[in-house]
Amino acid sequence: MHKTYLTAGALLAALAVALGAFGAHGLKKLVSPETVTTFQTGVQYQFYHTLALFFVAILFEKFSNKWMKWAGILFITGIILFSGSLYLLTAIKATETIGMEGLGIVTPFGGLAFIAGWLSLFAGIIKKN
Repeated sequence: MHKTYLTAGALLAALAVALGAFGAHGLKKLVSPETVTTFQTGVQYQFYHTLALFFVAILFEKFSNKWMKWAGILFITGIILFSGSLYLLTAIKATETIGMEGLGIVTPFGGLAFIAGWLSLFAGIIKKN
């Protein structure tokens, strides 16, 4: 098993639960329903890819190769870029900060990192050790 991915996954999952609770209870008072939905999308994708990170950590014992290592790195990168950018956009709307909406350009790069992570996981599983 890959301890770094397990520990990162545990911390990112705990953060997702905390952010999800905030989104469900406190955020509705601060922003529009559309913005709450955006925030919830960030939490949802963070959770999905935290679970994927656990899979990588567990599979790393059997399939220890560079593709599996890259899968973990790309899932963490995707969480930071995709979910993180959605959290930042929500914070910008909540604080009514002007001129920072351009941060949304980062979100698709996080999505690409997620896709690359899944493809790396696939490659890591089919590659012979």
